[in-house]
Amino acid sequence: MKLDRKSGFTLVELLVVIAIVGILVGMLFPAIQQVRESARNTSCKNKMRQIGLATLNFESTYQSLPPARLYPKSGALPPLDKGTSQPSWLVRLMPYLEEIDLYEKWDLDAEYEDQIDEITEQSLEVFICPTRRTLAQAATPNSVQQFNYRAPCGCGGNFFIRIVGGATGDYAGNHGDLSPGVNGTPEDYYWGGNGTGTIISSQATEAPDGCLDWIDRITFATIIDGSSNTYLAGELHVSPANLNRTPFNGPIYNGEDLAAFTRVGGPGVPIATNKDFVASSVLGFGSWHPGVCNFVSVDGSVRSINNYLDTVTLGQYCNRRDGDFIVD
Repeated sequence: MKLDRKSGFTLVELLVVIAIVGILVGMLFPAIQQVRESARNTSCKNKMRQIGLATLNFESTYQSLPPARLYPKSGALPPLDKGTSQPSWLVRLMPYLEEIDLYEKWDLDAEYEDQIDEITEQSLEVFICPTRRTLAQAATPNSVQQFNYRAPCGCGGNFFIRIVGGATGDYAGNHGDLSPGVNGTPEDYYWGGNGTGTIISSQATEAPDGCLDWIDRITFATIIDGSSNTYLAGELHVSPANLNRTPFNGPIYNGEDLAAFTRVGGPGVPIATNKDFVASSVLGFGSWHPGVCNFVSVDGSVRSINNYLDTVTLGQYCNRRDGDFIVD
């Protein structure tokens, strides 16, 4: 009598198949991750392009790029002693980013801490790099912190500061390079009118109606190196450990917190080589994209720049008026 034998897999054959599938998945996973990161990087560049176009539309209205913030020079006397924490340039862009309703809730003449929480805590999707975080992860709380600040020159010290919380973001205006100085003198880059970039701190004056106007206007005529050779904005560097922590990644609308919405680049301040890069200061640009950092130029073009770009060339891109023309 002949017995019928049922067909099927043996345990050994099943284990071999599972092992092969596992190997194939392992081989495909890096490729899938690369595709996802490529999509995120493209999204990031599109957001920077939106910021660039919004800034150009602002310029068409005011014949000037927006001021990074309103801030006096060191030791300024009336009437040029105005400006402290009034809203940053990112608030001024809102009407050109289809956020007019949010914009109209801001008082551009009032200090940041006097604005309502509803608006200070609301970041926008266009200010968020998808490689770094989601919109829900873009906020820093109120706090009082002690900082040990060190500039590239080695100067600095310990100080306490009350941190008013609010929305955070991933893009920063180009405040220039460090050629004006960062030595505790009136010529330092962060005082009103001293920046060599395109989105700089500006002195303010009070109009007869009580509103504040900015004095140090960056126009196309003042960008002598050309709009395609000068950065408008870039991704700001912040490590995972310092995400949403002031001064590394503070509230982007608070004019007092300059590093939250502008950065500098050049000798002494390189592009961060990776997301875990330990910087000597909070001033520099950097991204979480592998190997590159995205920048938008004044003409609205967006480019991914190698993280190892030499600092001299980086400084030439950041300085609007150094007379050094770069040929790609």
